[in-house]
Amino acid sequence: MTKLAAMLAVMLLAASPVRAQDAPAEPEGYRTEDYRAPVPVTLAGARVLTTAEAEAIWHDKSGAFVDVLPRAPKPNLPAGTVWRERPHLDIPGSIWLPDTGYGRLAASTEDYLRRGLARASGGDKAKLLVVYCQENCWMSWNAAKRVLSYGYRNVAWYPDGTDGWDRAKLPLADAEPEPREGEQ
Repeated sequence: MTKLAAMLAVMLLAASPVRAQDAPAEPEGYRTEDYRAPVPVTLAGARVLTTAEAEAIWHDKSGAFVDVLPRAPKPNLPAGTVWRERPHLDIPGSIWLPDTGYGRLAASTEDYLRRGLARASGGDKAKLLVVYCQENCWMSWNAAKRVLSYGYRNVAWYPDGTDGWDRAKLPLADAEPEPREGEQ
């Protein structure tokens, strides 16, 4: 860690003492349960972004935003029942790759994540990827860690996600998930 990065980390911790004090330590592996819980303030190998930093990247269009919030499952409804999914809001211009932040992924979900990342990055493993979901959600932490394991070298994790974005009164947009293989 550079001196500047260390100083910024100390300033970040000082600026939000409750969060730093209550934050769990960074685990070695992926989180596999209790996904909606306080998250670490760090992610080894990734840059951790504040809302202001994420906003600057978004305005500059200097990175691709990747939303990993899971998609709510369709309930088992009686035949003929009309089902309307709740709208999903994310940071405008994001690619939504639902269900890719779990601690364990099926091979097909991992392939889906890899294809989505290749699309978001234009195949450039040095392109900045900003991974997020919601505040206090391990899904984005897991996904960002996994993105690093795929060899992407410029990964940022935005832990406040759409909650922080909304609190800052920044725009959110309706989103549709990136199609899975075989979907239209």
